[in-house]
Amino acid sequence: MRTRLEQYFGFAAHGTTWRTEILAGLTTFITMAYIIFVNPAILSQTGMPLAAVTTSTCLCAAFGSILMGTIANYPLALAPGMGLNAYFTYTVVKGMGVPWQTALGAVFLSGVIFLLLTFGGIRQKLLAAIPYQLHAAVAGGIGLFIAFIGLRNSGIIVPSPATTVTLGNLHAHTTQLAIFGIVLIAILQAYKVKASMLIGVLGTLIVGILFHQVKYQPSTFNPLAISATAFHMDLRGALKMNALEIIFVFLFVDLFDNIGTLVAVTERAGLIADDHTIPRLDKIFFADASATVVGALAGTSTVTSYIESSAGVAAGGRTGVTAITTGILFFLAIFIAPAIGAIPDFATAPALILVGALMVAGAARIDWEEPRIAIPSFLTLITIPLTYSIATGLSFGIISFAVLELATGRGRRQHWMLYTLAALFLFRFAYMSAG
Repeated sequence: MRTRLEQYFGFAAHGTTWRTEILAGLTTFITMAYIIFVNPAILSQTGMPLAAVTTSTCLCAAFGSILMGTIANYPLALAPGMGLNAYFTYTVVKGMGVPWQTALGAVFLSGVIFLLLTFGGIRQKLLAAIPYQLHAAVAGGIGLFIAFIGLRNSGIIVPSPATTVTLGNLHAHTTQLAIFGIVLIAILQAYKVKASMLIGVLGTLIVGILFHQVKYQPSTFNPLAISATAFHMDLRGALKMNALEIIFVFLFVDLFDNIGTLVAVTERAGLIADDHTIPRLDKIFFADASATVVGALAGTSTVTSYIESSAGVAAGGRTGVTAITTGILFFLAIFIAPAIGAIPDFATAPALILVGALMVAGAARIDWEEPRIAIPSFLTLITIPLTYSIATGLSFGIISFAVLELATGRGRRQHWMLYTLAALFLFRFAYMSAG
């Protein structure tokens, strides 16, 4: 049985082992564990019961990650998307006055549309339209993005009204612990230790506990509380005209955030084929769309692929076993969520920072001597972290690439979908400005 599973997941082809894959899945889970508490904290402001959203968050993350690993065989973990949950809460429910049940209906419909686009091959064509020359730029931009998040979470950088960001308080104990974690992981990586990320996170956590920097507040909840949100979506309300705009935003943002994450993680893992395509793409998109549908049914906002999957890839994860491991841990977290909550930012931030460093390395493959490629790549690299949006960075890259192709008389060499994509991005910017 074990040999059959190794053959199915392609262990030999990827040069991996059960130990490596399971450790990678655990690493991904640890870097993503914050969503178990952050997502319910955001969505509960809509009036949704906290206990119910906590359970639904774990459940749909488990379902999506296990489905991704099983049918697509990729080390991509899924969970309710950050940014999309904020849009759900602050713009749709609190800003527009839409009941959370109706908002869930909009999420469900966007997931169904995702499935239809996947079966029709539209999502695959959209990804194929992204020039492969930009793949490394997307990966590098997301690397800078998650490194920026890690630096902020660690307290190494803080907001500044004069310079936007500035150096934080290096005398703060939590910041010093984060710096310790960075040094520890860096030394382990220098010695080629595959579990460097996991050891670094757990080692930093242990030191934090010894120095009384980890505050543990036990709490309990009943997993059956999910009944307060499960199947409570209002499809009729979501189908009304004033909800079509909401469905479009859920659809659009998730589509391009997911594409950006997908390109970045597969690029980093070396899973892109020689012809610059991503194998089993239809199965990847099917898993993503299905998780969004299940998430809406259970009672949470849009589910998407997580860039923190890069931490598992950096730990050696190359197959679906990594995602399955992460999914199983999310399921177990339904019952042990209070313990998961004890992992503070200063312990996970070092992993995010150094995963970012690994992902930026791919920028060396960009042809910096060719302006048609260098300029769109640079715009992609710089705007992803500075706008705090993968979709926005990808927008700048696609639009500038399309403009330069047309301006230099090379327009016919690109697929028409590239220009359709650029037009959609321009529409996105116009829509955002109008809003």
